Amino acid sequence: MEDAATLGRTEGVPENQVQSATHLGGALVELTPNPGGMALVSPYHTHRSGDPLDLVVLAEQVRKANEFIRANATNKLTVIAEQIQHLQEQARKVLEDGLRDADLHHVACNIVKKPGNIYFLYRRESGQKYFSIISPTEWGTGCPHDFLGAYKLQHDFSWTPYEDIEKQDAKISLVDKLLSQPLALSLSSEPNFQRLTH
Repeated sequence: MEDAATLGRTEGVPENQVQSATHLGGALVELTPNPGGMALVSPYHTHRSGDPLDLVVLAEQVRKANEFIRANATNKLTVIAEQIQHLQEQARKVLEDGLRDADLHHVACNIVKKPGNIYFLYRRESGQKYFSIISPTEWGTGCPHDFLGAYKLQHDFSWTPYEDIEKQDAKISLVDKLLSQPLALSLSSEPNFQRLTH
């Protein structure tokens, strides 16, 4: 006959396991929701048979997760779309600059063009365009032809319009500074702009 203490210790344990453990001289730990007066787990969550509201809560969590994932993906795709648009604009500008450079290299010129120099573009009455090293101010009031613009021939044989020369020279100077300081280009997992600010 089992006493109340044994019943308390074996509640919820299959009968064959209780007999086997008792026969081998073992004893089972008493089941209590508050061992030593301390609640280790919530009795509500461990002793309930099932709550139909759990499915509703789970469905709500799945719905919210789907919304967050969709919003996150949308944000990332928006950034990528902006980058694609920026790259398309850059590609369009590269093509336009290339066409302009090709046209300028076909302009008539009676001197050998040297990189680093500025050349002045004129158009005769006949429509012919030509380069000169004489600026409109050097002609004075007797400039014989229409002045179309001034361009600097870069070392890569591209042309920079006069109004963009200062900005382009600043970019080239920055690249030269980077190339002359190999420590600034060292392999690192983090960006290093320290030497660019001095």
